[in-house]
Amino acid sequence: MISGKETVLENNTAVAGGNAAQAALCGRILDELEKAVIGKRAFLEKLLGAAIAGGHVLIEDNPGLAKTLASKSLARVAGGVFKRIQFTPDLLPADITGAYILDKQSNGLRLIEGPIFANFVLADEINRAPPKTQSALLEAMEEKQATLEGSTLALPSPFMVIATQNPIEYEGTFPLPEAQLDRFLVRLTIGYPTADEELQVLLRRAERGTEAPALMQQCDIAGLVELNAASEKVHVDADIARYAVALARATREAGRVAVGASPRASLGLLKLARARAVMEGRGFVIPDDIKWCAFEALVHRIVLRPEAWAANTHSADVVSEVIGAVPVPRETAG
Repeated sequence: MISGKETVLENNTAVAGGNAAQAALCGRILDELEKAVIGKRAFLEKLLGAAIAGGHVLIEDNPGLAKTLASKSLARVAGGVFKRIQFTPDLLPADITGAYILDKQSNGLRLIEGPIFANFVLADEINRAPPKTQSALLEAMEEKQATLEGSTLALPSPFMVIATQNPIEYEGTFPLPEAQLDRFLVRLTIGYPTADEELQVLLRRAERGTEAPALMQQCDIAGLVELNAASEKVHVDADIARYAVALARATREAGRVAVGASPRASLGLLKLARARAVMEGRGFVIPDDIKWCAFEALVHRIVLRPEAWAANTHSADVVSEVIGAVPVPRETAG
C-alpha cells in the first residue's frame, strides 16, 4: 500500500506548471527523434529516459538498425557535443582519454583532449577493443572524470556513454567484464521495423535527397541538465523503493543465477522511474514506472550458472520470470 498520497498530490499540484512544461519538452524531443528513427518510440523513450537519469546505455542489436543514428540524433536534438569512437583491436586508452604532449613553444606539457571529453560519446562496437582499452571508460562512466598523468580532469556535464555491440558476430571480440556492464544503466535493443515503417524509411530518404535527416534542436544542454535536476525532485514512496529492491533481490535468489543484480541496479531502477515521471509530467513515481524500465535495467546485470547455459537458458528469460513473479504494489488514495 502506498502511503502519504495526499502529500504527494499536494506537492504535485504545486509544481504542475513546471512538470507540464518539462513533459512537453520531452514530447518535442521524442517527436523530433522519430523523424530519424522511425517507428521506435518505445526505444527512444528509454534512450531519453537514460539521458535524463544521467546514465549510460548499451545498445545491442544487429547491424543497420540505426544504433549510431539514434545516438547522433539525441545529441543533435538536445544540443550536446557528440563524439564517436570506433573501437578496434589496436585502439589504445590514450586514443580515448587523450594525452599530454610536449609544447615546444611553451616548453611545457599541453593537453590534447580525447573524444571522451564530450556530452555524448558513442563507443561503437565496444567489444572489439581489448580489456585494457575498455577499462579506460570505467573511471569516466562512474566518476565522470578522467585521470591523465596523475591529473584528474572533470568531464563535461552531462556526460553519457552510448555503447553498441553486434550480438551475431563474436569472433575477434572481447566480452565486456561484469564491472563494466554494471555501469550501464540500461541495455536496449531496437529491433527490425515493420514493413510499413521500413517503407517510410525509404520514402523519407528519397524525399529529402540527403543521407542524414535534418533535425531541429529542441533544447540546449542546460535544458537536459534541468530535466535531470527535475527528476531528482520526483517523490519516491517507500513502497515503490521496496518494489525496486524486491526485483533486484529476486534476481540474486533465482535458482539459475550465479550473480544477481547489484544495489546499483535498484538505484538505477529509481533513477529511470523518476525520469519517466518527468517525461509524463508527474511529481511522483508509480509502480508502472518501475515496470517500464525493469527488464532493460536488469537483463545485463546477471550471470547465469553453467548448468543454465548448458540448458540454453538466457538472462532475458530469467529476468522476465522475475518481473512477473514479484508482486506489484498498489496505489491507494490513503
